[in-house]
Amino acid sequence: MSSLWTKLLEKQFSAGLVAELVDATDLKSVSRKGVWVRFPSCPHKFLMYPGGYMPVAPIGFKVIACGLAAVVAGLILLKWCFWLGMPLIVLGILFSAFSLYFFRDPERPRVFAEQEIACPADGTVMSVQNEGKPGITVIRIFLSIFNVHVQRAPIAGTITETKYTKGKFAVAYKPEARENEKNLIAITGQDGRKVEIEQITGAIARRIACYVAEGQNVKSGERVGMIYFGSQVAVYLPENAKILVKPGDKVAGAETVLATW
Repeated sequence: MSSLWTKLLEKQFSAGLVAELVDATDLKSVSRKGVWVRFPSCPHKFLMYPGGYMPVAPIGFKVIACGLAAVVAGLILLKWCFWLGMPLIVLGILFSAFSLYFFRDPERPRVFAEQEIACPADGTVMSVQNEGKPGITVIRIFLSIFNVHVQRAPIAGTITETKYTKGKFAVAYKPEARENEKNLIAITGQDGRKVEIEQITGAIARRIACYVAEGQNVKSGERVGMIYFGSQVAVYLPENAKILVKPGDKVAGAETVLATW
């Protein structure tokens, strides 16, 4: 396969809906027959969790149930028509298995120091820059379908604002995604310092779950919400915060130190 063909395909994947699901940096190889993606080093680890299982986000059970319902329907159809029942069973099992993986919600027990700002999401850092608002640095993180999609509090404090905003549904990997449907969560620490995180949908993901409400106290690393499928999370920090990540870095929610005061 020519290098020109490879470059063309990689450009199309990074610019299109494939980038909504798969991080472009994880593309291993492409060909006329398909796409090979670099999976997490041990994708089976979600089944190898202390205690024997990986926790699943509550909102995922409804989605998983839909897949299981398809399996049951397929078993019923199987008595009358094999060619209708069997495909439905297979699709239902695959959908349930994928949903079980996607909605995984691992425990993140790390304790952060007071001066540390925890990363609120798993994914790849897209940009670190000022976007026009004086005194504010914005860190944007892209979440592919292989990332955990639960968001966590970057600091301990009180939820001072939650604001849902309707918007577009551009591909989450693109800069235009900042105009997408989103939900802002503002947290103010005891020292008065404020950090905001923004849950942003993509072209496919159009569901945002916010677990917190104004006035609620949260701990650093505590779960605050979830976005369905490929999406983006933006973190708004005061410019005096020392940023410890750069574009291209792989980060993990409640594990990576995003910045320090």
